[in-house]
Amino acid sequence: MLLIGENLNVISRVIGKAFKEMDPGPIAQEAKLQQEKGMDWIDINLGPARKGGPELMEFVVKTVQEEIGDSIPLCLDTSNIEAMEAGLAVHKGKAIINSIMCRPERYEKMIPLAVKYQACMIALMWGPDGLPRDENERGALAAELIYAANEAGVPNEDIFVDGIVTPVNIQQPQLLSLLAFQEMLQDMFPGVKSTCGLSNISNGPPEDLRSILNTTYLVMLERKGMYSCIADAYDDALIAVAGGERSDIVDLIHKVMDEEGPDIGSLSKELQDYVKTAKVILGHSLYSDSWLEL
Repeated sequence: MLLIGENLNVISRVIGKAFKEMDPGPIAQEAKLQQEKGMDWIDINLGPARKGGPELMEFVVKTVQEEIGDSIPLCLDTSNIEAMEAGLAVHKGKAIINSIMCRPERYEKMIPLAVKYQACMIALMWGPDGLPRDENERGALAAELIYAANEAGVPNEDIFVDGIVTPVNIQQPQLLSLLAFQEMLQDMFPGVKSTCGLSNISNGPPEDLRSILNTTYLVMLERKGMYSCIADAYDDALIAVAGGERSDIVDLIHKVMDEEGPDIGSLSKELQDYVKTAKVILGHSLYSDSWLEL
């Protein structure tokens, strides 16, 4: 699984302060650390960037690429269209636009930027009515947005489809819907890539439980064809699994998905926890913050 590091983000206290003060030090340091962690892309998330957005995005892109060069492409993330273009204009190499919603008032302005700067784009399955209800609505939104991108000249290979990950403690059935949508995606749109905000699944549960939720769902999504994930660059357990270093965890989660669940008593505590987590995500067990203790 390819990884897009999520940590160069305005919501971080240190990074948010660096953005506000245009201080290159913490920004460059964060980029270097993510490079060392082996991220395939680095996401630069400015949020709305309503004040001075274009200047800030240009500054951050230049700061990051001066520190790590252009060997790791950047994923530019802001709802400010002018800031997005400012970043694309100075980015060296092929950037990713993160993201373009399936709303005409947004994609009619954003898709031309992908064409102009030969950038990849993340097609976000967020439509006029918000979050799609199921995999079929995701498919309908994908058809509209991918068709618009293709018509403008963006090939499928430059499109990453984000079907949207939801928190396990709020909208558990949506996690299954995304798995079903991932299974449909290549048949519907050959050649498209895919990604997601993986950490959304654990947004709400206790901090110490986030990694196992994220890692377990990553394995499930990859089995259904997910190409990449936007994830925590410092989650070593997740990075090991994404890098193919923990086939024991992957094989075990696959067995749970196939309802071939092993004798849980024969497993180590670590592997028991992955079985329990997979069953929660699949809806075999009810979610509670104490699911690993049951």
